[in-house]
Amino acid sequence: MRLTPFQRLAIVTTALTYLLIAVGGLVRASGAGLGCPDWPRCFGSWVPPASAADLPPQFDRALFNPTLMWTEYLNRLLGVSVGFAILGATVAAWRRHRQQPRIVWPVVAALLLTGYEGWLGGRVVAHELAPWIVTAHMVVALVIVQLLLWATIESLRHDDARPAPDAAARRQLGWITWATTALLLVQVGLGTQVRGRIDDLLDAGLPRLEVLAGVGDLDTLHRELAAVVTLAVVGLWIWVFTRFAAHAMIQRMASAALAFVVVQILAGMLLAGAALPPPAQVTHLTVASLLLGALTALALVAWRWPAPSRGAVTTRTAA
Repeated sequence: MRLTPFQRLAIVTTALTYLLIAVGGLVRASGAGLGCPDWPRCFGSWVPPASAADLPPQFDRALFNPTLMWTEYLNRLLGVSVGFAILGATVAAWRRHRQQPRIVWPVVAALLLTGYEGWLGGRVVAHELAPWIVTAHMVVALVIVQLLLWATIESLRHDDARPAPDAAARRQLGWITWATTALLLVQVGLGTQVRGRIDDLLDAGLPRLEVLAGVGDLDTLHRELAAVVTLAVVGLWIWVFTRFAAHAMIQRMASAALAFVVVQILAGMLLAGAALPPPAQVTHLTVASLLLGALTALALVAWRWPAPSRGAVTTRTAA
């Protein structure tokens, strides 16, 4: 299938947004969140200073760390690039799909949230990485990805007027998948709170091997909800492969979600057993965002993807 200009732009924009989330995880894991202590400038300049000697007098030279500064600054540049990509996708959607609100409005909502996300980024710096604002920043980024996926999948599907014989079952699958997605968003929010508490304990001098134990009930809740999400994804996968045998696209999305859960479990085990290595932190966050995307795609495909051709039987009666 040859992609239209909007479809190509929507796919690229979604991929760039995922890259931005991964880079944001790298910024947090490397401790570069305040590499530029002000916003939107960096040490008072639009272009970062070359050395501590170039800092304006109002900035403490002890804050200058070139590696952390450029890590954060490049993250900001990528964020601006993603913003322009979403703007371009919005213009393309309005020009080519203005009669298709299921494509136009998710992209418009993503653009509006992108502006809000930029403002939140400034608040993150102003509040010096306070966990509650970091959590809001992360959740909004994930919602933006969901909206972009919504528009992308809607643009990729072809119209099919045939009634789906399993429409009721597919609606039910979609609703349960959305519920699982909501749980995962809460889980990610809790994870961000756990990370904030870890940073506080590390700043207080607690050894890295002991910080998870020091988080207390918040970490316990995070793990318990992770178990619930895991069981939900496994249950969805079993349901899809036992009742939607002819739906290849639904099966692919369910399998992708299950694969991301497995990787996420392994990354979590590495985090807990190896004193929170930064690569595992980045992997943990990135895979969580990919899992959210797979669940979003599964719900959308269940609701909106055309029924299989040739009159295939798509559901099985309960035993």
